[in-house]
Amino acid sequence: MPALEHAIQSALNDCLRIRRHETILILADIPQSQLAHQFFNVAKTISKKVFSLVIPEIRNQGCEPPTVAASLMGKSDVIVILTKHSISHTNARRRASQRGARIASLPGVTEECLVRTLNGDYKEIIDKSRKLADILTIGQSVRLTTPAGTRLTFSLARMRGFADTGMIHEQGQFSNLPAGEGCTAPAQGSAQGVLVIDGSFSNLGRVENPIWMLVKNGRVIRITGKKDAEKVRKLLRPFGTEGRNIAEIGIGTNPRAKMTECTLENEKVLGTVHIALGNNLSFGGKVSVGCHFDGVLLNPTLTVDTKVILENGQLQV
Repeated sequence: MPALEHAIQSALNDCLRIRRHETILILADIPQSQLAHQFFNVAKTISKKVFSLVIPEIRNQGCEPPTVAASLMGKSDVIVILTKHSISHTNARRRASQRGARIASLPGVTEECLVRTLNGDYKEIIDKSRKLADILTIGQSVRLTTPAGTRLTFSLARMRGFADTGMIHEQGQFSNLPAGEGCTAPAQGSAQGVLVIDGSFSNLGRVENPIWMLVKNGRVIRITGKKDAEKVRKLLRPFGTEGRNIAEIGIGTNPRAKMTECTLENEKVLGTVHIALGNNLSFGGKVSVGCHFDGVLLNPTLTVDTKVILENGQLQV
């Protein structure tokens, strides 16, 4: 069996556990349509009810899909989302999950990424992600630092941790593929300090120069740096102050993920931290805005309450 077909089989059988009677929707935008066709060909050997829909390109993370796509999502048992940029943090995705659909989102993935990361062996990712989710649920405060200059603190009071394990076996479950993180939203308005993005940023890929962000009362109030910083300012400008909301912290747990031009994979790299800006409804927050941009930090040291969880990019739990 070719390597890509084997990876797709693992996604559909191991991760989504598709049943023959279920209705499957392969949803893609134009840039990812060729990969979606390969998913469709494998899926139709498993289920008799497989549909594929290709929509115009999703321009930004968190943009709502067209109405026809949202409607079909609400009528499907299983949804595989293959768009250039993520629609994970949209009302359409959340409504489909609430109606019971099992959803895998693979924004921007490449064939090489799928072959490398989807091999059927997910135990380490599951165990680490669940442990981190528990720590984030129980914890009350976070301090995050990096060699690049990040000095950020925030509260976790009354926030719930989530484990992105890649196991999507029950109604309403959602995960990225490749998977691998423990994540949550900081308590609203609690983030303070300096955030320096030195790994990658949504829509940009790998950053050439660090992007410095001054954070006050849960929002980014200033962005400085070279040309990547200007690109981020331009990305955020249409979304106002809510687009600058500190929306998520995630800790990567996938040992097979590596730093590439795909931010989805970068944020899963074992020992990285990502901080997202914008919509935080998926994590129990209250900010509803049409964007969710992830910035990946390298070699982080992360302390939850008094326990060191990461030290210079090395997981300690």
